[in-house]
Amino acid sequence: MQHHLRRAWQRRGALACLLWPLSLLYGALARRQQARQRTRAQRLPVPTIVIGNVIAGGAGKTPTALAIARHLTQRGWRPGIISRGYGRQQHDCREVLPDSTPQDVGDEPLLLRQRSGCPVFVAPRRFDAGRALLAAHPQVNVLLCDDGLQHAVLARDIEICAFDTRGIGNGWLLPAGPLREAWPRPVDFILLTQADAVPPPAATAPVFAATRRLANNAQRADGSPVPLASLRGQAAAALAGIARPENFFAMLRARGIQLEKTLPLPDHGTFENLPPQIRHADILLCTEKDAAKLWPLAPQALAVPLELDIPAEFFEALDKKLTRLPHPPAAEIGIAPH
Repeated sequence: MQHHLRRAWQRRGALACLLWPLSLLYGALARRQQARQRTRAQRLPVPTIVIGNVIAGGAGKTPTALAIARHLTQRGWRPGIISRGYGRQQHDCREVLPDSTPQDVGDEPLLLRQRSGCPVFVAPRRFDAGRALLAAHPQVNVLLCDDGLQHAVLARDIEICAFDTRGIGNGWLLPAGPLREAWPRPVDFILLTQADAVPPPAATAPVFAATRRLANNAQRADGSPVPLASLRGQAAAALAGIARPENFFAMLRARGIQLEKTLPLPDHGTFENLPPQIRHADILLCTEKDAAKLWPLAPQALAVPLELDIPAEFFEALDKKLTRLPHPPAAEIGIAPH
């Protein structure tokens, strides 16, 4: 069903038209909720950057957050990251630690913590996550919110909207189209996260094009690297529990890897019922986001990181906007634990 919906979202065909009346109801409810959230919006005492998208499913938000966290650290900032922690079993506010489980904190927050080395907190309300993070790590002086364009209760200073090749699809709201909210909407920057993505229509913010690629080395569960080049010509299996698994499989094939079996799974899906030919494959490749859930079941699996090359012009524009913000560093505020 999900596959049919995604296909329907790319044009205004019969199924999309059938669902269009529901999209009007969705839009009315979404606008009402956001208006109510804005009246209760709360601001954190450090610059807050929201990285999100306007369509259902991933569009490269997490790789973007990692790249920005790395850039800010190199520029002397001390970033922290907050997230809802989608897909986790808990609903509390907690810190993500290197040995946390995806069930407790979510797969993307765990990846962000492991890859960035920055403090990461999750909570249903991003403001609660940010407040707890600043209390526990008062040296943090800028916050990145992974996802959250539609979470208006958190006041933000900079909004970055990511788009992949899907763009805005047929331009309709859920469930008739892929949009979480109406487009166009004001943002500070638009980042195209795939080389063949095109700017969305009616875009008024600066547009920058990034390039996604697989890292040169896959990673074993013990952290040791395996060159992807060493796997060329060998029969392999691959699985991906991301928004567009076929993209991951295509990137592997483009690197010369022969995929005899592939298993696309729902984004943030679980792996309890893996087919034996996948679970016991001698060479089993997965996305880095899926690795923490897969390794307990298939310890031989290799995680293949996804890298995002963002142009220097984007970071120059981001730096310029950050330096114009009035917020002092968190360390100078003396945030007390709540």
